[in-house]
Amino acid sequence: MLKSLNYKAYSDFIESLAKKLTKFYYSKLNKSFKVSNKLKGKGYDPVTSADKAFEKFIRKEIKKKFPNHQVIGEEFGHKKSKSEYSWVIDPIDGTRSFVIGNPTWSNLISLNYKGNPILGLANFPILKKYYFNTSLTAAYVSENGKKRKIKVNNRSTFSSMKLSAAFHGTLSLNQQKKIPQILKRMQFPCSDALSYSHFAEGRLDVVIQCGNKIWDIHPLIPIIRAAGGIVTTWNNDKAIKAGNIICSANKTLHNKMLKILKPVSK
Repeated sequence: MLKSLNYKAYSDFIESLAKKLTKFYYSKLNKSFKVSNKLKGKGYDPVTSADKAFEKFIRKEIKKKFPNHQVIGEEFGHKKSKSEYSWVIDPIDGTRSFVIGNPTWSNLISLNYKGNPILGLANFPILKKYYFNTSLTAAYVSENGKKRKIKVNNRSTFSSMKLSAAFHGTLSLNQQKKIPQILKRMQFPCSDALSYSHFAEGRLDVVIQCGNKIWDIHPLIPIIRAAGGIVTTWNNDKAIKAGNIICSANKTLHNKMLKILKPVSK
């Protein structure tokens, strides 16, 4: 894996990028924007001019500092190279939130080594805070210029858990009826990457989401793990494969949740 020295260089870059992205938003993008639908009549998947501007900005910053690294972005595809390092970018995670003025959208970025996410950033410009990890075992939130180490609530139990879940139109009503224990307990709002971030901070104990793309989840995986959380797909596969994702605060809770999800995790 990375030498500890490299970790510092990369996590310093990620932190400075978070600050630059928030500045960039307020100086250039905090104004009206164009929205178009990527799916053109086959559903609704919005993209805005701001998504594209953010991704261009992030790619430029990475290129300045790490010109040989690969970059995989939601809007502009895969820039390949021979490097074992790749950056995975979601310029605006939560575009629907962005479109309606909900402040929960973020910029998500991960650094992957040989395809595995090792460092992640979730930056929330409107909330003026960002989450990141500096190693495999240390994750932080920075808010109002103050940095705080974060940990999941690993004492959480099934009866006391705070559960946030969203099915994003992926699970049919009939499928949802197969998991009544989850429907009954979905009492905390699910807001894009902010739910995963709140989980890493110990505010939520389980987060369940559907249909995550790699750029939705890769940047969160290192933060969740460094905060002590468990993250997998619903059928207990590697989270880096993306798709339907669950994270839990401890093994007992995770196993219990996987069991409950079984009828819909085929």
